Amino acid sequence: QVQLVESGGGLVQPGGSLRLSCAPSGYTFDHYAMGWFRQAPGKERVFLATISRSGGTTSYGASVKGRFTISRDNVKNTAYLQMNSLNPEDTGVYYCAATIKNLGLSSDEYDYWGQGTQVTVSS
Repeated sequence: QVQLVESGGGLVQPGGSLRLSCAPSGYTFDHYAMGWFRQAPGKERVFLATISRSGGTTSYGASVKGRFTISRDNVKNTAYLQMNSLNPEDTGVYYCAATIKNLGLSSDEYDYWGQGTQVTVSS
């Protein structure tokens, strides 16, 4: 059974940082590219970042480029999203996902999803 479990969300002040983790199980981790998405209340799910199976290639959405960094550790079977310079518009539920493609830039390319972790940016 495939499971993706996100952690690391919480409440942070504007300008602060958080690091999200995603720990999948039930499949061979380095056979899948990973991605992160955000869904704000009443809005569609938005692509944030993706990383290839080896970790050698990354791509970012325009709203987070330069502030967020995606990474993965294929020994620890964990993907990460380092988020810096957070602002209130970054508030939402953050999801990690896995795709058999080498990279995934849209939600319909992903095969497996986590349950999400809430991030709230507020003073």
